[in-house]
Amino acid sequence: MNDDRISRLLIDRGQELFNAPKQQIIPFSQHEEADALLNNIEEFPHAFVLGCIMDRQIRAELAWVIPYHLAKKLGNFQFSTLKNLTSNKIEKLMSEPDPLHRYPKVMAGNIYTGIRLIEDKYEGNAALIWGDKPSSATVVCRFLEFRGAGPKISTMATNILARDFKVPLSDYYSIDISPDVHVKRVFKRLGLIEKDHSNDILIYRAKSINPEFPGLLDLPTWEIGRNWCRPKNPQCDQCYMNAVCPFRLEKG
Repeated sequence: MNDDRISRLLIDRGQELFNAPKQQIIPFSQHEEADALLNNIEEFPHAFVLGCIMDRQIRAELAWVIPYHLAKKLGNFQFSTLKNLTSNKIEKLMSEPDPLHRYPKVMAGNIYTGIRLIEDKYEGNAALIWGDKPSSATVVCRFLEFRGAGPKISTMATNILARDFKVPLSDYYSIDISPDVHVKRVFKRLGLIEKDHSNDILIYRAKSINPEFPGLLDLPTWEIGRNWCRPKNPQCDQCYMNAVCPFRLEKG
């Protein structure tokens, strides 16, 4: 019964966040101009896509700024400029004078193949990935075709498009929860998964709680973990789950 109350609170908070008006600027990084570029999915949809595939092996805030750094080096971020770049040129841009990523060569290759895919399959317009009110599975599948975008990044990107950019999709079934460190910690402390459970169990637990939109649980649990349910010295009294949270109740 307590699981039902916990699930209901998370679903209600997730729905509240999903239904909230679109933010003027979605804060991907701590850099105002970088966020402005990423938010302009009408003129620069490829910036968002390329930013997504950079989001690995480094802090997310640093990964999201990479398109802006490239734009500064190139003088613009028009797709007409990007499609004429050679793989060697992109590697140089990613590596010199200071590397833009922990793995600049690998990520340069991902950017190059990503640009080629956008040019060849989407006529140079990355917005076609999500522009025809596709199913959530279709959008996830399209992101998976980009080198460097696994299931976690692909579902994250689809969730951001639906929740934050308010891009219309025909359904939300295939938007899974992301196995983020905050999300996993909150699921464990709420008793929704065990301490030794895998990411797959986390994902399918979210599916069992809200099968029509498992990813709806992503932001509320991340929000709890980031703001209150910290690894050390959690601020349980400030969290809206404190009355039903097993971790909180065990602490007394």
